[in-house]
Formats: sequence, structure tokens, C-alpha cells
Amino acid sequence: MSARIGALVMAVLLALYIVLAGQRAIILLGSGDPVGIAMGVALIVLPLIAVWAVGRELWFGVRAEQLARRLETEDALPEEIVLVRPSGRVEREDADAVFPAYRADVEAHPEDWRAWYRLALAYDAAGDRRRARGAARSAIRFESADRRRA
Repeated sequence: MSARIGALVMAVLLALYIVLAGQRAIILLGSGDPVGIAMGVALIVLPLIAVWAVGRELWFGVRAEQLARRLETEDALPEEIVLVRPSGRVEREDADAVFPAYRADVEAHPEDWRAWYRLALAYDAAGDRRRARGAARSAIRFESADRRRA
């Protein structure tokens, strides 16, 4: 839930930034000065890039959550990884111990989104966020391909 709140706060701050930058961009574009016009254009383009990036990350979060819920309804979430301490944190040693099995599952079934998603959970539990996101993106891509074929 805290991730959702964080994402919402970032989206609100981005909207505020866009409004303020847009006001400055209009002023700079109306200045008639070539440098001011260039800065005004930049103040329009850069927020658009930020909106694209935030939207992409939000969509990634929505899709990853959908896959997690789907695995949960199929009772296919890995129980070894979801074992947590009383504080809510995952035991890293447990995650490191089960990681090779999930990597082998992906190697045996390279186009199975479920295997990729479980690998993403193992990476995340082991603290490797970059690889976890990459594996989750692969899971999303393969699940989308499965839906298109069906």
C-alpha cells in the first residue's frame, strides 16, 4: 500500500511541476528572445518525457500486480519466497536458497510467464531489484503474448 501512496504522491508532484513549468514555458515562448524560446520549448518537452516515464512505471506496476493476483488465484505463488519475518521483511537467506530452482524453471520453460514471475519474486527477495524488474517485464511480455494467442 505504501508503494501506491508513493506513486500517487509522485504523480501529484509531477502534475504540479507540469503546471508550473507550463506557466514558465508560456512566458519564455512569448519573450521573443531565441534563448528564451529554446528554454520554453525545453520546458514543454521535458515534462512530456517525465509524464511518459511515470506512466510507463505506473503501467508496469499495474500489470505486475495483475500477474501476482492471477498467480495467487491459481495458487501458484511460491511459498518459500513469501515466508517473512514478523516485521514483514523476507528472509534473504531463504530467498538465496530457493533462487536456483526458479532460475532452472525459467531455463526449462523460457516462455512461461509464471516461471518468469516466480523468478522475479526470487530476485526481489534476494535484494536484486534490477533483475527482478527485468524478470517481471519478461513475465508481462510472455503473458501478453499468451493472451493474444488465446
